[in-house]
Amino acid sequence: MKTGEFTPSESAEKADEMKEEDFMAKNSVRIRLKAYEHRILDTASEKIVKAAQEHGAKKVVGPVPLPTERQVVTVLRAVHKYKDSREQFEIRTHKRLIEIVGPTAETIDALSRLELPSGVDIEIKL
Repeated sequence: MKTGEFTPSESAEKADEMKEEDFMAKNSVRIRLKAYEHRILDTASEKIVKAAQEHGAKKVVGPVPLPTERQVVTVLRAVHKYKDSREQFEIRTHKRLIEIVGPTAETIDALSRLELPSGVDIEIKL
């Protein structure tokens, strides 16, 4: 036998391993976090990344900061008069993206049991 050749059983095992690796590489979980306060968002994203790494995820990408959404509302200060006197309020929505490549069942179970601070909105895409 030449070097680099496999017996039929070895090549079947190699093919199964490669299929599993391809499946795990294509299989990923995207987690999008939103919050009004960036500190709470950062602590939540740290908890998620730490839990994913501890429970056997192949690769964790992120947290990637996404553009901050800014909503400005202008209100008149006086009820009937003084239109030039206005007040502006703004709401900023901070966002982060975390991608977990090749999650195991243990990883997903750990993420579902994870307790995050209140005020954080979570969107999960499989």
